[in-house]
Amino acid sequence: MTAKAARSPKDAVSLATVARETGVSVATVSRIVNGKSGRASADTIARVERAIARLGYRPNPVGRALKRRASRVVAMLAPNLDNPAMAAIAVSTEAALRDAGYVMILCDTHDRADLQDDYLRAMRDQFVAGYVMVSAVASAGLAEAQARGDPMVFVARRNPLGGGAYVGIDNRKAGADAADHLLAQGIRRPAVLMATQNASSTAERAEGFVRRLVAQGVPQGEIRRASAPGLSHIEIGYAAAKSLEESGGWPDGALCVSDMIAYGAYRRATESGIAIPRRCALVGIDGNAINHWIAPWLISIRIPYESFGRHVVAQLTSAWGGNAAADVDVAHEPLPTIPAPALPA
Repeated sequence: MTAKAARSPKDAVSLATVARETGVSVATVSRIVNGKSGRASADTIARVERAIARLGYRPNPVGRALKRRASRVVAMLAPNLDNPAMAAIAVSTEAALRDAGYVMILCDTHDRADLQDDYLRAMRDQFVAGYVMVSAVASAGLAEAQARGDPMVFVARRNPLGGGAYVGIDNRKAGADAADHLLAQGIRRPAVLMATQNASSTAERAEGFVRRLVAQGVPQGEIRRASAPGLSHIEIGYAAAKSLEESGGWPDGALCVSDMIAYGAYRRATESGIAIPRRCALVGIDGNAINHWIAPWLISIRIPYESFGRHVVAQLTSAWGGNAAADVDVAHEPLPTIPAPALPA
């Protein structure tokens, strides 16, 4: 039995296999496979192509990626994947990348610079085609990746180091819209609940809220702020609401810079016998799909996360083409115009 006949159909067919079958070098086969036949004659090209078809040779995508330092894999780095907003962004982006012929790897950074850098290094070793940085934090690894010119799109939170393509909402306008909603209900004792170590995105929401209230005649000294440390927005909301309660009582209405913070504040309110929204109207920002089921008391500015994915892919495509992409501010949905129940005098 010859070596050729002994080869099992299950054996991997390599460039070397094709080269042996056709009597040419591996380098010549490689060039023909990659459409760069060079000096190969028409007869050699035809012989190699027939052998490729007969043997069922398929290029190794991993090997090609290693050679080109590129792949059809995109890495998403995001914090706190237990947050429905983060999950919604991931779902949208994965679907859009899949439609474009890419596979997405999802990494949870837990909002930590060291973990973010670990993942950036690990994904670079995998020769990923690009990075989707959701709510990125400043880190040495991020600075290095940016200096190398790695294709990156920043989502929900702008690049903490400056520059880079961005997909998200106008957070200041969202905060201003929340203020308008509370003012329309006659609320003049407002508050804002947020994290102590606040992300730029949520800080911008609070800033837009306060600016609009002041512009509409609410004294800045009467706008209360409450914050709490931590990673879990539910726990932050609970602790911040407790802080408000203990330092002057409940406000008439409050902006919670995320829906999860509103959930925590609601838990504290129910424990304290505060009726939401009759006694205190809460406005969140996210518009989580579960609000209809578990939080009918919450008025929330809805962010259309389902549309983020196509914008992310468009930004990455521009980066792969060597083009600078403009920021994309996705329009959030307006709040209902029907006011909530009037507050007691």
